[in-house]
Amino acid sequence: MTISFSINGKTVACNSAEDTPLLWVIRDELGLTGTKFGCGAALCGACTVHLDGEAVRSCQTPLSVVAGKQVATIESLSLDNSHVLQKAWIAHDVPQCGYCQSGQLMSAAALLANNNNPNDSDIDNAMSGNICRCGTYPRIRAAIKTAAAELRSAK
Repeated sequence: MTISFSINGKTVACNSAEDTPLLWVIRDELGLTGTKFGCGAALCGACTVHLDGEAVRSCQTPLSVVAGKQVATIESLSLDNSHVLQKAWIAHDVPQCGYCQSGQLMSAAALLANNNNPNDSDIDNAMSGNICRCGTYPRIRAAIKTAAAELRSAK
């Protein structure tokens, strides 16, 4: 069975089984490798993508759920680090090992899409499902605040 959906603004048709996790369709069938496999149980956040604008864990989202919907991966932010969040991540020297960063950025992007003036509690709630083994949480929070300020000043 073919399942069609939009990914990063392009319509695709996938032939994987309906119960195949979206993560593996994104990486193996579509060749977009920015989304990472972490735990496979939706606990670490490394595989976070947007589904119709909401942050979801692609390792536990079956392909059947995305039929006819919009999926956005880390590649949708920008390929040249020009997105406001990517610039803030660089300015605050957030990544260490970098493995969790695509999921962190996608969770932060979902937060800022709905709230361009998040407080610490808002940030903590939005980011709570994303684990950073390197412990860069203070830098992540600072980068989100910087990006939010940039978004507010652009309006």
